[in-house]
Amino acid sequence: SPGCFPPPHRCGDPLAGSPSLTQSRHSLHLGACVAALARYGRERDLALAAERLRLARRHLGRITGHVGAEDVLDIIFRDFCVGK
Repeated sequence: SPGCFPPPHRCGDPLAGSPSLTQSRHSLHLGACVAALARYGRERDLALAAERLRLARRHLGRITGHVGAEDVLDIIFRDFCVGK
């Protein structure tokens, strides 16, 4: 059904094969995502498992351009010294 898959410009054309990671930051985030998912697979505590999934999603978002509320709050606290 329409809307089930992201537009091709975000993740590449699946018919063209695997997308190549042309930027080193993409490689770093993908590696961190894989590591978080590996830790998720070994986690027995539900809260820690959820945290591993959140971290994996966040790293993928850094590649795809998805910015969540948590990212915005991180920037505000880091750059504007709010809460210090």
